[in-house]
Amino acid sequence: MNSIQRVTGTQDFFPEDLAKVDYVTRIFKEVCEVHDYHQYDTPTFEYTRLFKRGIGETTDIVNKEMFTFIPRQDGGEEESITLKPEGTASIVRLYNQYSLNNKKPPLKLFYHIPCFRNERNQKGRFKEFHQFGIEVFGSDSATVDAEVIILAYRFFEKLGIVDKIELEINSVGSFESRKAYNEKLREFLRPNFDNLCETCKDRFEKNPMRIIDCKEHNCQQITKNAPLMIDNLYEDEKKHFEKLKKLLDIANVKYKVNPYIVRGLDYYTKTAFEFISKDIGSQATVCGGGRYDGLVAELGGPDVTGIGFGLGRERLIMMLDELGKMPKFETKYDLYIATLGEDADFKSFEIVNNLRQKGIVCDKDHVGKSLKAQMKYADDKNANYTLMLGDNEIASGKAMLKNMKTSEQQEVNLSTFEEDFIKLVKA
Repeated sequence: MNSIQRVTGTQDFFPEDLAKVDYVTRIFKEVCEVHDYHQYDTPTFEYTRLFKRGIGETTDIVNKEMFTFIPRQDGGEEESITLKPEGTASIVRLYNQYSLNNKKPPLKLFYHIPCFRNERNQKGRFKEFHQFGIEVFGSDSATVDAEVIILAYRFFEKLGIVDKIELEINSVGSFESRKAYNEKLREFLRPNFDNLCETCKDRFEKNPMRIIDCKEHNCQQITKNAPLMIDNLYEDEKKHFEKLKKLLDIANVKYKVNPYIVRGLDYYTKTAFEFISKDIGSQATVCGGGRYDGLVAELGGPDVTGIGFGLGRERLIMMLDELGKMPKFETKYDLYIATLGEDADFKSFEIVNNLRQKGIVCDKDHVGKSLKAQMKYADDKNANYTLMLGDNEIASGKAMLKNMKTSEQQEVNLSTFEEDFIKLVKA
């Protein structure tokens, strides 16, 4: 009988994998806290209508990628729920449900969450993945836009990869300016409507600007000379974008303007940005975000502005590995006690138990290995010291402690060993 395998598009995590997760998570939290962001969290699933309204029904996420189901029809629960495909909509729901607009603005928060999308299997993409994200509510200033971008930039600096990533920025205008632009874009696209892919034909009326973002070759050829949103901004939107660029210059953050950045979610307004890596095989977006000034109200809250970004943890770790920027992690292991005999078994158990309560990482034999096999095991575990304990040592009250790094040995008194060893380790 074949053994059951993990679901395609998911991952198992070993200790060395989790060490990498802990590393990037710790640095992300440190950078967020320096910028006065505080951690929030939301459930793994939400009502489906949240994502349909929040992300947009014309997006690939809603149309093709969500895991949606009705939990218990026999229990009267007939409204469908969806595993969270991204973080922003849930955070906005939380913001509205708990009236966080009553807090003094701006409200600045971050999160680290699991997300779920029915993605095609390919490098760096998973059906279950994890996302770092930040959101800011209550300020429409370009200084907040700059801060959000700079926070991501500083994170990449701390990881040692900022020179391997290119920041691209754009302005996608407001809902009002986009309305006029969309009409102009439809006029440009109409003669080639029949040559658009089926997805873009559907976008033509609902959200034609998303056609600019299509990856199909035919659509890219059709739109290569299309009018661009950045050339059709209202005056206040132009000023906002120019101020953003000046602020990034002040912070010495390098960027380039890419007028083709649209982002894959319908809620973006004004600032949109992406951090692009060109060093992990094909070009890939490592981090993306932007402003979403109408989303809070769209989801039933007050007319409050917002901006944020999402950053895929798996893709980030893959990039660090491939660039050789992931540190080597060694498990701390202070002491292994090699035992022979029943009395030594009890005594070693006592020592290990006491030392662990003092924060000393240690262990003993549990499976009856030979002394030679125990020493090999201690070496494999990279133990700093090994204490050799048998019936003779119990009788004499003295034992040999071996430094596994230098091979030096010293005689120790078992009566004071625990206290002496703690001093030795913490010296």
